Amino acid sequence: MIRKTRLFTPGPTPLLPAAQFAMAAADIHHRTAEFRALYLRVLEQLKTFVGTKNDVLLLASSGTGAMEASISNLTSPGDRVLVLSAGKFGERWTAIAKAFGCAVDVVSVPYGQTFLLEEVRKALKIETRAVLMQATESSTGVRHDVEGVAKLLKKQESSALLIVDAITGLGTTHLDVDGWGVDVIIGGSQKAVMIPPGLAYLSLSDQAWEATEVAQNPRYYFDLRKERKNAQKGESSYTPAVALIAALGAALDFIAAQGGGDLAAGRKALVENAETCAAMTRAAVEALGLKLFAPVFPAAAATAVYAPEGVDSGVIVKELKNRFAAVVTNGQGEMKGQIFRIAHIGLFDYMDTIAIIGALEQVAASALKLPGFAFGKALAAAQKVYAERTGAKKEAAEEALAAR
Repeated sequence: MIRKTRLFTPGPTPLLPAAQFAMAAADIHHRTAEFRALYLRVLEQLKTFVGTKNDVLLLASSGTGAMEASISNLTSPGDRVLVLSAGKFGERWTAIAKAFGCAVDVVSVPYGQTFLLEEVRKALKIETRAVLMQATESSTGVRHDVEGVAKLLKKQESSALLIVDAITGLGTTHLDVDGWGVDVIIGGSQKAVMIPPGLAYLSLSDQAWEATEVAQNPRYYFDLRKERKNAQKGESSYTPAVALIAALGAALDFIAAQGGGDLAAGRKALVENAETCAAMTRAAVEALGLKLFAPVFPAAAATAVYAPEGVDSGVIVKELKNRFAAVVTNGQGEMKGQIFRIAHIGLFDYMDTIAIIGALEQVAASALKLPGFAFGKALAAAQKVYAERTGAKKEAAEEALAAR
């Protein structure tokens, strides 16, 4: 049979065709009226996509660049920060903060789990300058309680800034950035917005902008004050990733179209799509007799699954790629060889989800020797979830059509 490569990875994610066309046509200079109009439009669209009234800035970097920028622009050497760590990207927060001379406190829980709010409360200090966390930890498939942490900071009357890496959270999780009081939220281009790696974006609250004026850490390329000043004129401080910005505009237009032209509604539809694909996948792997790595706080960005006892998860990853050209990811760090991860972020849909579940059934039949295995069990479980999650919407649509 022919083989068509499909990415089922939490980044990079499958590329939106309209974005690819926009990239190919983006033969424009960045110091022109044409580009300024594009840049201002995309920055305004990003505010809606993120769900904030605050300015959103674009950086030509991976998401890690925006993580670094949030530390270098908002802290000084010796500032105390609290990292909530439950995976590779929580550990990255710790490494970045230490690199800029911060005194780092850590609330750490095992991979596959999330932290209790009481543990966060106990770790907070009067001098805590910032709390650093992920919205979702894509290395483990866990969703964290951003709203709960934000409420805790308000209840404790803490002056600490809440800085959230939502690189895989945006577009897969409902986030009320301004309502909850998130001070910095970070996204990346290779995730829910379905374009190649190379752009990071972030927004800052008024309190965070005030912190940039007193922070003493060095910054040059990632000087957010300079970037904000230039963005107001439709320019970037340095040469921007012109083609990626054109692609981002096309992607945000596509998301808006999913909401009937309303970008906020399209963002909601994107999140619900990810939630449905994730729920289908969780039901399917459990029907196969496999164990979820994060059954209690599962993210919609990616589902992490234990390999059967005695089987290296790399075997499953290789079988899916070699037989079906389906690219899933192994575990990271200490979980390599123990789990595999299937993503649902961005352009994945019902058909993709059914396809990867069918391929996983084939791998299970040939390589996993699961007790009680039978073809169709995983697919039937996924179909049931899909019907349950979309049935009410279908009925409402039919009623609305009948009422016309």
